[in-house]
Amino acid sequence: MSRIEDLIREYCPDGVPLEPLRDMGTWFGGGTPSKERPDYWIGGTIPWVSPKDMGRGVVDSTEDQITEAAVSGSSTKLVPAGAVAMVVRSSILDRIFPTALVPMPVALNQDMKAIVTRDGVLADFLAHLLRSRGQAILRAARKTGGSVASIDSGKLFSFRVPIPPLEVQREIVRILDTFTGLEAELEAELEAELEARRIQYRLYRKDLFQFGRSGPVKDVALRDFCEFKRGTAITAKAARPGAVPVVANGPTSTYSHDESNRDGGTVVVARSGAYAGLVSFWEGPIFLTDAFSVHPRSGIATSRYVLHLLRFQQAEMHDLKKGAGVPHVRVKEVEDRTVPLPPLPDQVRIVEALDRFDTLVNDISIGLPAELASRRKQYEYYRDRLLTFPEAS
Repeated sequence: MSRIEDLIREYCPDGVPLEPLRDMGTWFGGGTPSKERPDYWIGGTIPWVSPKDMGRGVVDSTEDQITEAAVSGSSTKLVPAGAVAMVVRSSILDRIFPTALVPMPVALNQDMKAIVTRDGVLADFLAHLLRSRGQAILRAARKTGGSVASIDSGKLFSFRVPIPPLEVQREIVRILDTFTGLEAELEAELEAELEARRIQYRLYRKDLFQFGRSGPVKDVALRDFCEFKRGTAITAKAARPGAVPVVANGPTSTYSHDESNRDGGTVVVARSGAYAGLVSFWEGPIFLTDAFSVHPRSGIATSRYVLHLLRFQQAEMHDLKKGAGVPHVRVKEVEDRTVPLPPLPDQVRIVEALDRFDTLVNDISIGLPAELASRRKQYEYYRDRLLTFPEAS
């Protein structure tokens, strides 16, 4: 910090002036070329930035590309390289104000804005600054009401930010870029460690289900030793906040771990949508909607054995999806599946082994975000300190 403090004392001894964002450079809005015009999309080479691309500090690629004909024939315009992009309409604005540096020329979705900074304002500096002031911008400029959260352009342009001299900006960018580079290296290392453990777990699980022991193992239809219960339709209005989770067909299904309740709980299979066939496990009471549950008969099989078995066959469960519109999994096809059913002592052995390994993998999964969250908080703390200046009177 002493280097920054020395620069501030040298270049702005009377404080740093606040300036409205409208004066930071040239602003660009966005637009969506007609989806009914194939010539706007097929063979496109111009990156088209939308909110789904804004999960990174630097957007160097996009999911969608458009053609030059789309730029000349629609409301979207080409934004020069080096702009700072931001989301101005999206449900994500209920939580954060996504901003990112865009190093290449792009076009923008209608839910985006971008600014090409003027002389005297570094784009990298402004990107760091906007991320630091994100919550303040939301408080000042987020529109109230409406079906989707959005930003009031007038209030956004009026939002005032400190702009120190270029020497100070350059030093702050150097420090913060170094910090984020180290964070990215750490994240890559931790993700690699986690993926290695996951691969090891899958191989170990496969080996366990080979049943390498004496005695035959019967292949039995799930319907012969399990009861299947279908969910009940419920409207969003009826699903009021409460203590009982409403389990449907999305990725929010969790594989829960409660050491005090290792074989209590319910195996659930999502019935329709993109996640049809997803197997999850829920401990405690649940309300089942667009899914069905699997209940093994006592004394024949345990819930956790069925859970591990179906998760071992997860890819095949997803392959049961049918339907041209919304894909779905038929309960009958799952009931008719034949699976190995070893004696209870062998089930217990398999479950105990997989639970131990699964706990190890999940502990790493929990530790990874915790470690990354700690590093990000550290980064945010120093970033906010670096970007806090004495104001000019």
